[in-house]
Amino acid sequence: MKNTTISVILGVDAQPADLGALSQQSLENNIHLIVLLLRKLPPVPVFYMGLGEFSAYSLPEGWQADVDKANTALEAQRAKISQYLADQGASAEVRAVFGDVSGLRSAVAHAGLTCDTIIIGDDLRSDERLFKDVVHAALFESSAGVMLNTLGTAEALQPKSAFVAWKAGVPAARAIRAALPALRTAQDVTVALFDPVSTASQDGENPGSDVAAWLNHQGCTVAVQQYPSSGQDTGTAILKRAKEIAADLIVMGAYGHSRLRETVFGGTTQTLIEQRDRPVLLCH
Repeated sequence: MKNTTISVILGVDAQPADLGALSQQSLENNIHLIVLLLRKLPPVPVFYMGLGEFSAYSLPEGWQADVDKANTALEAQRAKISQYLADQGASAEVRAVFGDVSGLRSAVAHAGLTCDTIIIGDDLRSDERLFKDVVHAALFESSAGVMLNTLGTAEALQPKSAFVAWKAGVPAARAIRAALPALRTAQDVTVALFDPVSTASQDGENPGSDVAAWLNHQGCTVAVQQYPSSGQDTGTAILKRAKEIAADLIVMGAYGHSRLRETVFGGTTQTLIEQRDRPVLLCH
């Protein structure tokens, strides 16, 4: 991904060494890094006194001290990571974002408007709600591709083998477009269709051929594979087939169905977000 700008979203437990592989990629490929360190504001323990219009509220004495302490620790972490990237010679800026969940979502969405890719660090998974909010903000409120399970490996940004899970529609097309810089560097790109429907209104009379023609014109070496799901859910089938070809990166459109439906019943996007074994690039 040469000459690109990448926003990296990290949490309070991130360490400078987590950015080692990415900083090296930054040097080799002229990548500019925008690192956001997120920390949630401690819960506000409001105490109410009185009833109705005569009620009042107050904060415990120690709450502001806890906020100040957390803010100081976050700024120290920001300075440490900033110094690490400077020592590596990487082009980077590190920002600390301290606030409630809605404020953190807004910061992620705003960063995603002026970058090519958003990488979300695994350390955020320790807070399930924050992780989901950050992923959804990146997917639904920004214009960048979203990468998961990527920081620990350099291969995801310049994959030797890429696996494109294709389902005709806007999300999948956007995912391919976001991944093009990486796909061009791959030695082989597999365009995979699961249980394709060979009609003009679905996957085309020759499913996958139009995507292959597009990627071939971009200089990619492409093979089209049509797979039966064999009773498995599609997410599991994607992970199985990507593992078979030792893919360094999975590229897929996200939330072809509504978020509510995927939350209640599960779905392909949810499976790919929750898994930690393979780097994945998603777009909505």
